[in-house]
Amino acid sequence: MNNLIRLLDGQAQLVESDPWTLVRESGEALPDGALILPLALWHEREGRDGLLLQPDDEVEPLAPLLSEALPLIAVEFPSFRDGRGYSQAYLLRVRLGWRGELRAVGDVLRDQLSHMRQCGFDAFAVREDKSAEDALKGLAGVSVLYGRSVIEPKPLFRRR
Repeated sequence: MNNLIRLLDGQAQLVESDPWTLVRESGEALPDGALILPLALWHEREGRDGLLLQPDDEVEPLAPLLSEALPLIAVEFPSFRDGRGYSQAYLLRVRLGWRGELRAVGDVLRDQLSHMRQCGFDAFAVREDKSAEDALKGLAGVSVLYGRSVIEPKPLFRRR
């Protein structure tokens, strides 16, 4: 994927070479290599690939599958105005205990990255017409978190 940012040991870094190919439609001919597939196609291929969650996909039924060797989960943001991916990420991290790579894909912009990180994302495929170098600044945008999040489970008043 182009414009990929990944958090490694809490530090945001640009990824030079990403082995994953994102497949959004089930009817496409599948390329060779590491694939990120929509839920229905992922089930057909018996869960050997990365999983792409669309906004309408339910997260809770995935609980028994998360203990398997699932390499990554990508969450689709079809529009920056669609916030369902934040909820999916939070549920995967907090309720279901997912610890693997959680990647935001689609209409991912600089202004969203800090909040995406708070919801549990650790990789961000910034929209191709935007600068990933500039987007790195979006991860440093919030210095104090008042409420609780995946990266800071205690609200500010509990941290004193």
